[in-house]
Amino acid sequence: MPENRLTVHRQPASVAALSEADLLARIFPRLAMAGAHSEATLLGPGDDAAVVAAPDGKTVISIDTQVQDQDFRLEWPNGYRTTGFDVGWKAAAQNLSDINAMGATATSLVVSLTLPPDTPVSWVEDLADGLTAGITGLGAARCSVAGGDLGRGREISVTVAVLGTLEGNAAVLRSGARPGDVLALAGTAGHAAAGLALLESTVNVDALGESERVFLDLQCRPRPPLAAGPAARAAGATAMLDISDGLLRDGLRLATASKATVDLDPARLQALAEVLRPASVLLGADPMAWVLGGGEDHGLLATFPAGVQLPPGFAAIGSVLALGSNESPSVMIAGRPADAGGWDHFAH
Repeated sequence: MPENRLTVHRQPASVAALSEADLLARIFPRLAMAGAHSEATLLGPGDDAAVVAAPDGKTVISIDTQVQDQDFRLEWPNGYRTTGFDVGWKAAAQNLSDINAMGATATSLVVSLTLPPDTPVSWVEDLADGLTAGITGLGAARCSVAGGDLGRGREISVTVAVLGTLEGNAAVLRSGARPGDVLALAGTAGHAAAGLALLESTVNVDALGESERVFLDLQCRPRPPLAAGPAARAAGATAMLDISDGLLRDGLRLATASKATVDLDPARLQALAEVLRPASVLLGADPMAWVLGGGEDHGLLATFPAGVQLPPGFAAIGSVLALGSNESPSVMIAGRPADAGGWDHFAH
């Protein structure tokens, strides 16, 4: 009788072992592209371009990029290894947040992925899983991946463009804040910055307790409050923006666009800082610096007319003041000028 032999099917170690078609065949099913799309994505991958619906004649669009060793590291000083799932989730989160900040609802994503030849296939599959998990886990139920592009390069780069709908409503801009408005925050402030500090530290990731690890997780997989944007628009928000580069820097952007002054309540800021105490004690850091200057939480900073009931998820953290004569737009804390630091892509 012939000898029985066990056939072993080995997973290709890197993308260099696959053709583009083979790699796409591994990605598409993980993006739920084999079946039905969302109601806005009428035609997905397979042709030269996707077809998406714009029922009210208006489309909100934004785009963002993550580049290896600029926006993330594959391995951090504290020993944490960035997974493809992390990068996929974050790519979804930061783009969905930009649509959210306009008071809109995301409908479609397109993804451009650049990979070095030695990128593990499993890492790319995890990235696709992270994109899908981010879309569904963050509550973007009407959104799907409509298509994208795949190429070769020296480092991993993930660019996502997102489309959204206002459903016939006007967008909430940064420029509408008025003197007397209440300044409110939805989401967290400083958590992602605390997580970044932990990643950059020498405190081994395996030594972190649950109270510290939560911040690291929110840096790698942000959780923007996607229900808050449309809710703020419906409640009459006069201005709004995504907090991606820090409360002070983004507050100044809102103030500048609205030709006003933003005044932050120090008691509210202190309450936000107190939540960060576990990480700040461990690292010997000032938690207020994370609250004021830390980005990537992707919460929302919005202004509402005085007397309006704030929608669920928002808490008042300050007010909008009129500019005095010869004054420039600024951010203040209890009436005193604040240094609007924060993250700058070309200064770091």
